[in-house]
Amino acid sequence: MSDARISVPGAASQAGEQQKRGLVAALLANRQIVLVGILVLLCVAMSIGSSDFYSGDNIVAILRQASMVLIVAVGMTLLLISGEVDLSVGASMAFTGLVAMDVMNQTGSLALGAVAGILFAAAVGLFNGFVVTILRVNSLIATIASLMILQGSVFIFSREAVQNHHQIGLFPEVGAGYILGLPVPVVIAFVAFVVAWIALAKTTFGRKLFAVGGNPKAARLSGLRSTQLKIAAFVITGILVGVTGLILSSLMNAGQPTAGRGFELIVVAAVILGGTSLYGGEGTLFGTLLGVLILEVIDNGIIILGLNQDLQIVVPGVIIIIAVYLDQVRKKRHAT
Repeated sequence: MSDARISVPGAASQAGEQQKRGLVAALLANRQIVLVGILVLLCVAMSIGSSDFYSGDNIVAILRQASMVLIVAVGMTLLLISGEVDLSVGASMAFTGLVAMDVMNQTGSLALGAVAGILFAAAVGLFNGFVVTILRVNSLIATIASLMILQGSVFIFSREAVQNHHQIGLFPEVGAGYILGLPVPVVIAFVAFVVAWIALAKTTFGRKLFAVGGNPKAARLSGLRSTQLKIAAFVITGILVGVTGLILSSLMNAGQPTAGRGFELIVVAAVILGGTSLYGGEGTLFGTLLGVLILEVIDNGIIILGLNQDLQIVVPGVIIIIAVYLDQVRKKRHAT
């Protein structure tokens, strides 16, 4: 007696549709694949909108600007993974440039100026970490307060004047120079990215950061020193802000009290867009890189297409709202 095979009409097609839906759902669930697709589509759209998009000068401009955002975004990724945030990075970056410029002008030493600027930014990070972990002030409130303090103090320090440097040594090359054909900021961003990736993926420091941000109570019960970990994340972010402040002041050939305003919004938007959770415990540096590139392509497109440049502030704000909302929806789904 032969085996009886019963076929249900349409069953095969339904199974095929389910497989397709499963594939689409899997692709959508992988944020990085989606972000790569968005980046490709944006590049195609911008090239259609303007033939200048793929010009050598424009590509270098995008890479240079994206590098400055990425350097700080690397630190912000570590902070958000630990469950904290720093909204004072833009003001700290401007102050760093002025401190470095002032020391360089007074001493004639590029090294002393660079060290002074980076130490200042690291001190700001240490202060923020102390207020958040020791005084137990919410990081959003604490760093907004730091932002206000820095924005007021920088005008007192600079006497509301732009400080030009005296073409000391190789300082102009920090922002505008090249190493092996690549812009110096790109090389610095690459180094920062690789070191941070190794720290997150290959060391106990990275694993502890994820643990502290993902479940603070369980981390404390397991003996993790969350205070030291979070302060370290704030200081690392401060150091990276200091490096970026030097690059920016080198590019502008001056230290400006208003430089860096709104920079924190772009950084936070890029990191959240890249998939790092605002609630801690989740995030990838590759996602942050994609978020930075997407925002910088949009930013560049606004300029080369002749659109209203106020959109450069509007777009990150919209992205923050959408990204946080999607993160909340995803967390609710995982919880159920």
